[in-house]
Amino acid sequence: MPTLPLPLSAAQPVDVLTTIADTRLWVLTVAGVLALLALDFLLTRRPHAVSMKEALGWSAFYIALPLAFGVWVWRAHGGEIGLQYYTGYLVEKSLSVDNLFIFILILSAFAVPRVLQQRVLLIGIVGALVLRTIFIAVGAVLISRFSVVFLVFGAILLLTAWGVYRDARSDEHTVDVQELKAVRLARKLWPVTDSYQGTRLTVREQGRRALTPLGLVVLAILGTDIVFAVDSVPAVYGITGDPYLVFVTNAFALLGLRALYFVLEGALGTLRYLGYGLALILAFIAVKLVLHWAHTVWVEVPSIPTLFSLVFIVVVLTVTAVTSVLAERRDSRRRESTPVG
Repeated sequence: MPTLPLPLSAAQPVDVLTTIADTRLWVLTVAGVLALLALDFLLTRRPHAVSMKEALGWSAFYIALPLAFGVWVWRAHGGEIGLQYYTGYLVEKSLSVDNLFIFILILSAFAVPRVLQQRVLLIGIVGALVLRTIFIAVGAVLISRFSVVFLVFGAILLLTAWGVYRDARSDEHTVDVQELKAVRLARKLWPVTDSYQGTRLTVREQGRRALTPLGLVVLAILGTDIVFAVDSVPAVYGITGDPYLVFVTNAFALLGLRALYFVLEGALGTLRYLGYGLALILAFIAVKLVLHWAHTVWVEVPSIPTLFSLVFIVVVLTVTAVTSVLAERRDSRRRESTPVG
């Protein structure tokens, strides 16, 4: 049976070759991820508007799958590894829900037809998975060589937490797509057609290759994927030092986004305090990374246990969700009691 590595030592960095899963487990995992992506592309080969029933069914599948995989991880490799897996998955899933809000804003700004939205999301998911895999590999090598990388990751997460907090406090929730770097660069390099051309990303017009609006929105999504990768990979490395667990939690969090988008499309706006909760979680993980680095230098410095991290994250997300729902109900009652005119 394939075996997972022991957790990254808190006392000193370990050579990356001794901290990843064996070749067989990597091959099986990557093959499984590719098979699921192929299935998604097969399901979206014919553009169609996604019904709530379809979205709920696939969302349930993509939540049950990582939860079941976690049971196997726990039973086969022990409670500590299992806690790292579930905590990492919860962090990545929480961040992916916040990312969905940006996707909704971008797709709305581009007025993407509903029948084409899931194809855009799927391409964005593939791009995110590729980028995060690269970041995971680079991060694993750097961590195995330089323990100070934990400080760098902590700084990145603190900056991200501050940005998320500022966005949460802002009343303006819009995205100026024309100011996105990917969009501005694309418009300089290629002409853009006036209308969508089905699922085609480019067409030939007047003897020259031109981007369709769908191609432009895909580039915008891929551009935001880079930012998301910079945020999410250090976050999960703050939970576990095992590159395999980092990869598999990222993969599971991303795979279900296509269906989850249509489930949460109307509900995300009601999670008004989600940004505050995520900012607190990211700041907490940043502190955890700094303490982990300090522990590698001064053994007497305490590190934060994985179980405490899991409980903290669950409590923060629960409080965030409950207070958001209560605030929405309160405002709804106020609107109903306010006389019209």
